[in-house]
Amino acid sequence: MLAFLKLLQSLVKELHSDGTPAQVAFGAALGAALGLTPIANVHNVVIFALLLLLNVSFGAGMLAWAVFVPLGFALDPLFHQIGRALLTSRALAPMWTSWFNAPLVPYTNFNNTVVLGSVVGWLVLFAPIFFLAKWLIVRYRATYGERVRQSKLYRAVTASQAYNVYRWFRPE
Repeated sequence: MLAFLKLLQSLVKELHSDGTPAQVAFGAALGAALGLTPIANVHNVVIFALLLLLNVSFGAGMLAWAVFVPLGFALDPLFHQIGRALLTSRALAPMWTSWFNAPLVPYTNFNNTVVLGSVVGWLVLFAPIFFLAKWLIVRYRATYGERVRQSKLYRAVTASQAYNVYRWFRPE
């Protein structure tokens, strides 16, 4: 229950943040990679570094990671089929041979069908995730954002002494 409340709190914080919709959406699209692909791989280190280094919403990335993990597990059979088709393609065999003879490429774990298929799947879904997240954020901020800020519950929580103490100690 506590994890759900933290997730909900993170969602509200990101929706009401000063970040532009594009920054929040780009963070969400990068975070989707962490959720859709197997976590212990080099490409996820790169994605996590991008979340830290680029001017994107880190919170949205972490939230998207949590949201996309179950979807990633559910799509693993499809990712396996995509990766298998790519790895067993005769047309791509020379490319795979040269890549896996290169010094660092074997560390990518792209010889694993699920890893390769999930990275390709995420790359295909990156733009739709970005544009859908951006559209949803713009729509929320234009229609519901001010209503939520004016709600009695939101004002009571933000006006309470406990919330003010929390704001002193929260990392930003």
